[in-house]
Amino acid sequence: MKKVLLSLAAITTLTTTTFANDINKDMFDQIQILKAKIDALEKQMQKQNETPKLDEKRIAKIEKKLKTNSKKIQKVKAHDADDNIKWNVDFRTQLDKLNYKLANGKRLKNEALMSNRLNLGMKFKADENSLFYGMLSYNKLYGENSSSTNNNANFDWITNESATNDNELKVKEAYWLYSNDSFLGNDDVSWTASVGRRPSTDGLGINYRVDQKRKSALAHTVNVEFDGASARFNIDKLTGMTGSWAKMCMGRGLTNAKLRFSTDGAPAYTKDSSSENIDMAGLIYVPYDDGQYSIHTNYARAWNLIGMKNGGSSFEDFGKIDLATLMFKTDGIGDGINDILDYTTFFASFAMSKTHPKEGMSMLGSSDSKTGHSIWLGINAPCPLSPDDAKIGVEWNKGSKYWRSMTYGEDTMAGSKIAARGTAWEVYRHQQLTKALSLTMRYTNIKYDYTGSNGFFGELGAPKEVIGDNVKEAQNITANIRYRF
Repeated sequence: MKKVLLSLAAITTLTTTTFANDINKDMFDQIQILKAKIDALEKQMQKQNETPKLDEKRIAKIEKKLKTNSKKIQKVKAHDADDNIKWNVDFRTQLDKLNYKLANGKRLKNEALMSNRLNLGMKFKADENSLFYGMLSYNKLYGENSSSTNNNANFDWITNESATNDNELKVKEAYWLYSNDSFLGNDDVSWTASVGRRPSTDGLGINYRVDQKRKSALAHTVNVEFDGASARFNIDKLTGMTGSWAKMCMGRGLTNAKLRFSTDGAPAYTKDSSSENIDMAGLIYVPYDDGQYSIHTNYARAWNLIGMKNGGSSFEDFGKIDLATLMFKTDGIGDGINDILDYTTFFASFAMSKTHPKEGMSMLGSSDSKTGHSIWLGINAPCPLSPDDAKIGVEWNKGSKYWRSMTYGEDTMAGSKIAARGTAWEVYRHQQLTKALSLTMRYTNIKYDYTGSNGFFGELGAPKEVIGDNVKEAQNITANIRYRF
């Protein structure tokens, strides 16, 4: 029994010792694992503590690079400060089909009149208040004109390949514009002033048909290039009328001066006794413009207008003319009716002209003062077939017997439709093909009630019965592709 008890005690002791050894081993292993985890955690914490130091170094390096690049950029700006003119290009290739019906029944036509027109626009801002605008223009029929080959052929096949004595470069626009938010200390009136070769063609009204932003003048009475000055004043805060402004304009269409080395030996640039300076002054006034509905008015007077007497061979001074326009325009019809009407523009314009003949002279065939008038309606809307990238338009205008506009610069091959003493209408479609390319197709029809619509103020401008070889009706079909950027 004692042996058994001793044996059990020995076994228990041995077992307990073995169990204790096993426990010690497990604890040792767990401690080693825990220690390894603690070491890893300490390393991770140490790494995290070192990270800001690494970021600071990287940030310092980046800042150094930025500082270096900034210095380089400043040098580039300083180098280009006097050479940062922004250019834009408007290049048009056009095909016109012209048909004229004469009063005697004869017809004259040109089935395919082709032309290129290039306008290079430029803009430079020297400071916060002053800008320069310019435009160089090239507008030419394809090839050489046949009328110049009758006596002395001068084909333009080598225009840019052979040296010549031609120094001609056409400048369509060149003027500076000064702007200020305060006029003589009055913060309620912002204003601009400008002098130079004016942006006086393709003004409000005709700009929709030619597919571009409006220029300065109202095209119902004035659409000619001239040199002059203008000053605009935004007076909406003074009048309380939304968007109201006024612009005073003046210009010179002809300078009365003999050129240097004149054939009669007169001193250079002295007054020429055969003519006077042709000047024009006017006022454009917009009493209201809220962005959708607007009213536009203008008044202008031109002096010493020229023309020819019967059998005359030189221009003479015939007198003065007054011109006035009243236009209503809406950009968007209604409010949210549909997408088409939201982007439709409609305008209605009424214009008048009044002659003041010089003593002993006749203007428009009469020695008495004559008043003429014209009505012009137009609508420009998204094309229902392609509303996002195409526009369609319809215009109609009618001029009376003694109507006279100054629209010699209207962009059309058949003559100014606005000047018509009769009825004119046209339809057109503008299609945007790519970001830069666009296509325009247009049909214009003019029926003349009287002659002289596109003449000057002498005999050629007199309104007479349309008989014989006078043009009774003109038709112009136009298609062009334009590249603009």
